[in-house]
Order: sequence, then structure tokens, then C-alpha cells
Amino acid sequence: MVTLSPGLKARLAPPLKIGSFEVGSRVLQSPLSGVTDLVFRRLVRRYAPSSMMYTEMVNATGLHYVKALPKIMEIDPNERPISIQLFDCRPDFLAEAAVMAVAEGADTIDINMGCPVNKITKNGGGSSLLRQPEVAEAIVRSVVAAVAVPVTVKTRIGWSDKEINAVEFAQRMQDAGAQMLTLHGRTRAQGYNGAARWEWIGRVKEALSIPLIANGDIFSVAAAVRCLEETGADGVMCSRGTLGYPFLVGEVDHFLKTGELLPAPTPVERLACARDHLEMLWAYKGEKGIRQARKHMTWYAKGFLNAADLRGQLAVIENLEQGVTLIDRAIEQLNQQGWQSEAEEMPQLVEV
Repeated sequence: MVTLSPGLKARLAPPLKIGSFEVGSRVLQSPLSGVTDLVFRRLVRRYAPSSMMYTEMVNATGLHYVKALPKIMEIDPNERPISIQLFDCRPDFLAEAAVMAVAEGADTIDINMGCPVNKITKNGGGSSLLRQPEVAEAIVRSVVAAVAVPVTVKTRIGWSDKEINAVEFAQRMQDAGAQMLTLHGRTRAQGYNGAARWEWIGRVKEALSIPLIANGDIFSVAAAVRCLEETGADGVMCSRGTLGYPFLVGEVDHFLKTGELLPAPTPVERLACARDHLEMLWAYKGEKGIRQARKHMTWYAKGFLNAADLRGQLAVIENLEQGVTLIDRAIEQLNQQGWQSEAEEMPQLVEV
């Protein structure tokens, strides 16, 4: 039984203030590499219209040298609130990229200082900045000076168990001008293994005056509420829990505002959403969208008997018609036969 304490409800009732910018939800959709494109954000926003969304992270060095902005920076003029996430280790390139992002319509600029992937960290970006706090501070100061919108930071609790510096690092980001910080409760060395250490999020919250958003292991409404109670954070960011389940942000948001648990979508409803996702990716990206859709389709096909067979078929679709036929056939079978639960493991991906 999930309950919303009066104290938590009262604490989270006002809008989330990021500098001068107000957001009507305390539940945010994490930037996810290869996932949070315009199509995915539209699906999440169906159920969470007032939540902050984030683009996939954008390489500031790439922006410096290319003439055309990458498609991952494209945002719908009507999708608000929206943040464009940037990464790099060069303060001047990041400032330049931030100006471009604001011109594209970003309400805030988020700087990634938490991605654990080697190809990012070996070039000085992502979580490697935890080991270079002076560079990280210079980055924030440079971006803050370049744009009028709020600048935020997403990071981790440290590089490794021997190098946990979350409190000091967060304070430096705040002093440099960051207006909000999102903290993933794992070290870079952990990757996505082990439990997120929410106790460190609580310690950082006590040390800051700017809003702190908790990230890591938010796979359900119950987990979100427990995290908020334990950490005192100003909000939660959903990441891997939204893969094949764009309903999660809206479910948590609804509960925090009303104390009411929404009924979970049935397998048929999830597959209908998968079909929408597939059709939208085809309309937006064509054949490339079909290739990208394969992983999404396999994430949706979980939690019912024979889902594994459907996943195997969806993982190799070559065109829109093939995918729609498979999904419609599965929906028809579920409607005729009902469904039985099948235990599944959570998917893995790069959470930035």
C-alpha cells in the first residue's frame, strides 16, 4: 500500500522553481542516450503534460564544428517545459552550444557531469568532471554568463567508492551559478550495478539551497515516494523505469498531486502504445526510425505469457507494416485469451 504523508504532499505542492523558471511537476523525465528523442518525449508527455523533459545529450564540440544542428536537438515549439542537455569539457564550447540551445527553444540548459560511458569520460566529459571540479566549476560559470535561462547540472555521487565527493562537488556547482542539481545515487564505477545510495542524496540536499532532484532506482510510484521521504529531495527523475513504459512519469506525478494510484496499463494498452511509438518513429525518421524502434518494441513486450517470442520477432522488424502486424496479432490474442504474468528483468542502457 503506497501512502502519501501530509508532510510530503505539502512540501511538494508548490511549483518546482529552477531559478526564475517554474515547473508544474516535481517528476522529471531523464535524458537517455538513444531514447529521449522528440517522439519518446511526446509519449511521456501524454501522461505527464507539465513535467520537465530532456533531450538526449548533445556534444558541444560537435556543435562547434558542424553547420547543421543535429536532429537530437530538435524540439517541438509546443513542448514545454523542455531542457537541452549538453556535454563536453571545454567551457567556451559549452557556452557557445548553450546559446544555440536557447535559440532552439530550451527553457533550461542541463550540463551532463554524470555519464559513465568510457567514450565520454576518456575525453573529459560526463562523470570524469567529478575528478576535475575546477573544470566543472569553470564550465558552469561560462554557461551561466552566456545565457539568460537557468543552468542545471546532472551528476553522480562520485567517481568510485574511494572518491565520493558529492557534497563538495554539488556546493561548487551551486556557487558557480547552477540553479538546480540532479544527483544519481551511484558512483561512476558502479555503472548501473547495485542499489542507488539514496543516503548520499539526502546528505547533498542538506548542503544545498538550490533544488535537488533524486535519480536512480525510480521504477515505481512506491519507489519515488520512498526516495522523496528518505532524501528530502525536491523531486525525482525517472530513467530506466520509463523504457517501454512511458506511463511512469505521469503515474508518479498524479500520485504526488492527488494521493491516488492510477490503474496500471494492461498488456494490451502497453502494446497499443508500442504501435503508436512505432508509427510515430516511422513518420519522424523513416527507415532509421524503424531500426531505432526495435529496442523500444522489445521493451514494451514484457510482463505477459509468450512475450519473449514477441520480443524476438519485434527485434528484427524491417518495416512499419511488419511491426504493426506483429503487434496487432499479439493484441488480438491477448483480447481473446486473456493474459498471464511473466517475470521479466529490467533492460539495461546508457542513462546519462
